[in-house]
Amino acid sequence: MDERYCRVTYIGHATVLIDMNGTRIITDPVLRDHLWHLRRRAPNPSARLLGQRAPDLVLLTHLHNDHTDLPSLRMLPDDIPIIAPAGSAGYLGRRLKHPILEIATGDRLTIGPLSITATPALHNGLSTPPRPNVSVLSYVIHGLITIYFAGDTDLFDGMADIGREHNPDVALLPVSGFGPYTGKGHLTARTAAKALRLLHPRVAIPIHWGTFSPAGPGWHRWSFLDDPPYAFLAHAAREAPETEVRILEPGQETILASSLAQAEQPPLHYAQKGRLPQPTA
Repeated sequence: MDERYCRVTYIGHATVLIDMNGTRIITDPVLRDHLWHLRRRAPNPSARLLGQRAPDLVLLTHLHNDHTDLPSLRMLPDDIPIIAPAGSAGYLGRRLKHPILEIATGDRLTIGPLSITATPALHNGLSTPPRPNVSVLSYVIHGLITIYFAGDTDLFDGMADIGREHNPDVALLPVSGFGPYTGKGHLTARTAAKALRLLHPRVAIPIHWGTFSPAGPGWHRWSFLDDPPYAFLAHAAREAPETEVRILEPGQETILASSLAQAEQPPLHYAQKGRLPQPTA
């Protein structure tokens, strides 16, 4: 890909492919068709996307199963380094062959032409043994453009510090989960829009939605699985009208130039979905 552009591809849940400056990063990979009692709601784009080119780097925000899925990590070539929160290497190193690089809030790594800074998140990092309890991170990726990947977090005042220090061009923000309620420690469509007022990105892409549903009849049709990004778009229009929201369904991508002036593939809008903005939480 032309290195004057950055490609962001939403695989689903918190799994995003970022192609920038000739380097491919994958975040919190969940590449399987199922996870516990959850099933993918649409065809899995992972094999198609990763078959084109393997990632150069994996970013893990924390060790919860839906963000650190060991079977998915084993699907990636063993020589790909994994960046994970401090305290993760012992657990991951005994179960994976990949090189593990630990990182703590405030640390900054240089990976080829990119630099990656670990930033805080507001989310409970407690895990069930044998997984250790580690801090939950978010990341800022600096390259052609600056991308903030929130991972799994609630709204917190420190987002304003991230916005001031890093001035992100793009924010990848969770807006939902896989049930009707997200619970404490997670952004909703409404609070994710409020986060835009602290981060001041030029573009926001909602993630952590629309990928998995509980197994069983009827669940895959429930509106809470599809509505969050559109509710986020409506809330963002009021909270941060200067931020452009690009909605990607799993498997879709958007192209970003350093000027962020145009996307070669346009994002989905209400008109394409036959919807009207109806703000909900």
